[in-house]
Amino acid sequence: MWNKPTIKQLQLIPDLYSQENVKDKKIYMKFFIGSWRWYVAEIDHKNWDRMFCFVTSPIVPDGEWGYASLKELISLKKGFVQVDRELHGITPRTPVRFSQIMT
Repeated sequence: MWNKPTIKQLQLIPDLYSQENVKDKKIYMKFFIGSWRWYVAEIDHKNWDRMFCFVTSPIVPDGEWGYASLKELISLKKGFVQVDRELHGITPRTPVRFSQIMT
């Protein structure tokens, strides 16, 4: 993975279910490869692997909420291309509301 997040960065993301009743969740991290996007809203602080994300892809162009594994994202490769993490815009220190990324 390009720009793998540190534990310190992951600690800034809320724990799983902390935004469960929030309609317009904050997005703290974005990962991408090709036309796939993972917008991370929460993470499991026990093992730093299970993330609650909004995912968009050619298969689900309108996107859907679900769980993703950080370990699996780290290991994803297509040829020489690896999953990357956005460094500008959506970051743990500058989260954005879900409604902002869907405009």
